[in-house]
Amino acid sequence: MHSDKKVYLVGNAHLDPVWLWRWQEGYAEIKATFRSALDRMNEFPDFVFTSACAAYYEWVEENDPPMFSEMKQRIKEGRWVIAGGWWIQPDCNLPSGESFVRQGLYSQQYFFRKFGVTAKVGYNVDSFGHNGMLPQILKKSGMNYYVFQRPNEVENGSIPGPLFWWESEDGSRVLAFRIDSYNNYPGIDGAEQKRQNVLQHISLAKEKGYPIMCFYGVGNHGGGPTISTLKMLEELKKGADGEQLVLSSPNDYFENAVNEIAGLPVWKNDLQHHASGCYSTISELKRYNRKAENLLFSAEKFSTISNLYFGLAYPAARLENAWKDVMFNQFHDIMGGCCIKDAAADAKSFYGEAITIGSRTLNAAVQKLSWAVDTMGSKPKHVNNDKDFYLWEEEDYGAPVIVFNPLSWEVEVPVCIDKLLNCVTDQNGNPVPSQKIRGQQTNISDKWNTLFCAKVPALGYRLYWMFITKKAESVEISTDIICGETAIENEFTRLEIEKHTGYIKRYFDKKSRKEVLSGDGAVPLVVDINHCDTWAHDYFEFRDVIAKFCDAEIKVIENGPVRAVIRVISRYGRSVLTQYFMLYAHRPGVEVHVKLDWRECHKLLKLSFPVNIEKPESVYEIPYGFIKREANGEENPGQQWIAIEGENGGLSLLNDGKYSFDTKDNEMRMTIANGSIYADHYADYFGENRDDECEYMDQGIQEFEYFLLPHSKDWVKTQTVKRGYELNTEFPHVMETYHTGPLPQIQNNIKISSDSIIATVLKQSENGHGLILRLYEIQGVTIDTEIELPFLNRKWHVHFGPCEIKTFFIPHNQKDKIQEVGLTEL
Repeated sequence: MHSDKKVYLVGNAHLDPVWLWRWQEGYAEIKATFRSALDRMNEFPDFVFTSACAAYYEWVEENDPPMFSEMKQRIKEGRWVIAGGWWIQPDCNLPSGESFVRQGLYSQQYFFRKFGVTAKVGYNVDSFGHNGMLPQILKKSGMNYYVFQRPNEVENGSIPGPLFWWESEDGSRVLAFRIDSYNNYPGIDGAEQKRQNVLQHISLAKEKGYPIMCFYGVGNHGGGPTISTLKMLEELKKGADGEQLVLSSPNDYFENAVNEIAGLPVWKNDLQHHASGCYSTISELKRYNRKAENLLFSAEKFSTISNLYFGLAYPAARLENAWKDVMFNQFHDIMGGCCIKDAAADAKSFYGEAITIGSRTLNAAVQKLSWAVDTMGSKPKHVNNDKDFYLWEEEDYGAPVIVFNPLSWEVEVPVCIDKLLNCVTDQNGNPVPSQKIRGQQTNISDKWNTLFCAKVPALGYRLYWMFITKKAESVEISTDIICGETAIENEFTRLEIEKHTGYIKRYFDKKSRKEVLSGDGAVPLVVDINHCDTWAHDYFEFRDVIAKFCDAEIKVIENGPVRAVIRVISRYGRSVLTQYFMLYAHRPGVEVHVKLDWRECHKLLKLSFPVNIEKPESVYEIPYGFIKREANGEENPGQQWIAIEGENGGLSLLNDGKYSFDTKDNEMRMTIANGSIYADHYADYFGENRDDECEYMDQGIQEFEYFLLPHSKDWVKTQTVKRGYELNTEFPHVMETYHTGPLPQIQNNIKISSDSIIATVLKQSENGHGLILRLYEIQGVTIDTEIELPFLNRKWHVHFGPCEIKTFFIPHNQKDKIQEVGLTEL
């Protein structure tokens, strides 16, 4: 019998650490399952066990060291095989690109430290779809192969299979295999069902003419291969086709058998769809995820710079723990929002810990830097706060505030000072437009704050002066803001709000002299999903609109030289939607702050934007890249932005915590609330299983932001990617006092010669001997660029392919060369 017709039997134990149970139960089940697998090895000498998820191994290491030692020995023997070099099996659409990198970084480092091996096979057998950039991320994390299950053939029959090459935009390829199931049920009946399944795989191998994998083992709540199943496999091996059967692992399957196979098809796309409802479930967790990711990026960057300048200890262990919280919460049943309510509450706590670590780390780093900025100049040589209880301003010298930019390009961002000021200037004394805005406090008559826009260098900072009583010099501060009762405009945009409905009546782009929308925009559409379970199994579109929010109250909230704001409050049923439409002076695009009080069950809420274009095509940001999709109405996962464009223009829709969108013809929709039942698994198929004790998601108040950015056909030219990062990044500021220091009042810490390259990561290397800088190409072009880090006196040239991710190790020793390394730094 030829090896290319063998069936590789993979003993595994799919285990959801969280789903219809909390993580504490998953913790206990991991130990029971691993103990069972070790026992089966003692009883069945040919048995090989495959297991993924570094988090599980760390749990056993801390709670049962003797069993961990036993596992080490079996791994050394090759009978226990580590696959899936990630922390858990995450949702494979919703985490950021860098989160996928961290899944591999911390896990492969862990596996190498503890066992001397790394995973060679990517392994996400239960995830609900797989983004199109994973081949590059897997490849650069040391994994050349990939095993998945969803979508199955019914959900997407276009995917070749079960074996094919999967290619990402940059040209990276992994050999992918779609299994039919990761488990079998317990008991004799389960073993018999698996016997029939194995026979089907034998036939499939003969039909395909190449080897096939067949997974076995009780799963979901763990369990793994059982005695009855292993005895059944022993009997099958004695039968007529027995020599085709090999108790093995994905490693053996890929590395040995498939080397003989040529001419496999290539799939250059994402792997969708399964569980489209999970792109929008439990909005709170999804927004926490986005916040935690971006906060940790910023904390790492400024901790690195503060460490190099002033020796502030780099908190590597704390940051790693924060990332472990985030990575664990990205498990597909948590971030996918299909777990029970108590498990979601646990996840919220984990995000809270990660965000707290990130906030403390970032604060320590930027305050170390701001304290070293020379704010003294000709100011008095002492510190005194006789003038004001809040700001350390003496006479009319002004109080310094230092604004930081974690991004790798210059930004202009709004800064809110919790104090009513008379004026603001830059570090050179040039007046900066500012305006009075309502604060969060109502402290007697003190309820006003001050807003101004700061222009801050890349990965750097800039000092501004705040004046309590001094008037600005008689230099005219220009503004292009015009505000009426239901309309606002600047040099780029005129926005009109329709009375009564509160919809965008008109969005006129002055630069192109075109109407951006073909109809009412920002329309809140209520969609019926009573027929769907939490996952929305078997449903890929949500377009059954049953109502719209209306009865709007419209009010001008702000009208100043910095921005104008119109507040729109609309209602449906027991729900209230408040949108603050904002235009900033001299800036394109419309920013919208949203507060939603959602009280609806079995309904989605979408915002609709019909765009005035012809021959539309949609583009979605995916992790560390983008993908073009047909505008066919299907619900799709996206990240910080999506865009729709045609021959005569387009519109980008940015957000700070939403992941679920659809485009149909020229209309873009963003899902902003999902009133499904918690963990409602196929209950819609058996209607009597729902009762009045069911609890519903997204009930209550949530807040988020979105941004509308028009463009003339090409989303690239409007810097959509960068604007998306700006909307999702917090720009810390520190209100300082007078002091001398070694740092200047403005500083740029990175220079990149090409607009299509951005740096997402600057951190200490895992070995502690240097820094890691990670960059990627954002426009889908091939380009050469120069990278400069002035604070390190380092400069080098790099060639990037389309959507290529590059990671550089920068040694502390200036004499040592900068090296390009893999994502795992091994």
